[in-house]
Amino acid sequence: MGTNYYTKKNYQDSMSPEYHIGKRSVAGMYCWDCGITLCKDGETRVHCTRRDDNNPNSSETEWFKSCPKCGKNPEEENLDKSSVGRELGFNKGKPQKKSGVKSCSSFSWVIKKEELEKKFKNKEINYIYNEYGDKFTLKEFKEMLKECPIQYLKIGEEFS
Repeated sequence: MGTNYYTKKNYQDSMSPEYHIGKRSVAGMYCWDCGITLCKDGETRVHCTRRDDNNPNSSETEWFKSCPKCGKNPEEENLDKSSVGRELGFNKGKPQKKSGVKSCSSFSWVIKKEELEKKFKNKEINYIYNEYGDKFTLKEFKEMLKECPIQYLKIGEEFS
């Protein structure tokens, strides 16, 4: 489950995708107070859910039942407040950094943040769009990233 983000450039009154910025994805439980995922194998494995039969050393991702640092238990979230709800379109609230142990999202960048900001500064682009056609200013996009404490740089990698 995830949402792709793009910039577009106006070519003679038609909007054409120009740059894939990256993808926001649900990334499981996260202690927002301690800044740590509850994934036992760390941030790099939050999206790994199945054993890889081609790699005998891989295993199913395991999760702590509470924060391994402070011991807080996960808090229940409804779809109108959770990261899963954000991806499914039920969470329409203003994106914000959370507290306690709650769901989070990750963001996989396919361009450098600095490159994106430079394009806005040089007025090469004015908006960011997601795959559903929603439009964001750079400020609104940065607000959305508050719900993505886990971020990866994946330049040159292909993913959908």
